[in-house]
Amino acid sequence: MRVLITNDDGIDSPGLAALARGAVAHGWTTVVAAPAAEASGTSAGLTAAEDHDRVRVERRELAGLDGVPGHAVSAHPALIAMVAAQGAFGDPPDIVLSGVNRGANVGRAVLHSGTVGAALTAAINGARAMAVSLDVGLDPDVHHHWDTAVAVAAGLFDHLASMPAGTVLNLNVPNCADTREPRRASLAEFGSVRSRVKHTDDGTIGIATVLVEGELPPGSDAALLASGHPTVTPLRSVAEDLDLVFEPS
Repeated sequence: MRVLITNDDGIDSPGLAALARGAVAHGWTTVVAAPAAEASGTSAGLTAAEDHDRVRVERRELAGLDGVPGHAVSAHPALIAMVAAQGAFGDPPDIVLSGVNRGANVGRAVLHSGTVGAALTAAINGARAMAVSLDVGLDPDVHHHWDTAVAVAAGLFDHLASMPAGTVLNLNVPNCADTREPRRASLAEFGSVRSRVKHTDDGTIGIATVLVEGELPPGSDAALLASGHPTVTPLRSVAEDLDLVFEPS
């Protein structure tokens, strides 16, 4: 299997390097291509950072990844996944692993995630893909158990490789030292944190991240993750809605 590792936290993220090491340890031919700067919340945006017609790419050596090609790309992760499918970093990847993201990607808000956006874009271009996220919460100083996330993800590598092209899995892992088997979960309406909007008098809109109070939907990714379970949710990329009856006049 030829594997592309990308993310939305940027080329210098330790979660990216940890996931790449996991792919190498699994015996996969691995290439890293990630945004040169943080690109969180970019969804599946196909945006280059400097020039929409030309994308700047810088070769990078990544610690602990001798012999693995590394590319810092001035673009959003979905654009990286798209151009990788067209041979921008060598032969098109069979699998795209996106992450490990700093923070969970759960609920319907996965629509806005650059981590998930890269996986969905890879899928519509013929790859199998998995987005991997570590639930570190809102404390910036908490210890990040990257290796736990990679260990859980690696347990799904062979399963992902055996699935049809276009498969997308969204994996979220609790930030703890112990690994547990992931459980299949539905998408919650929202996660354990969400954005709140506050209007101001100076012509701006303030956006804050707050903890959600109350019980999370049972069986949802948000609820299972909050109770300490890794969660995996298969996602469907863009497709026709064959059940919708529509007769234009």
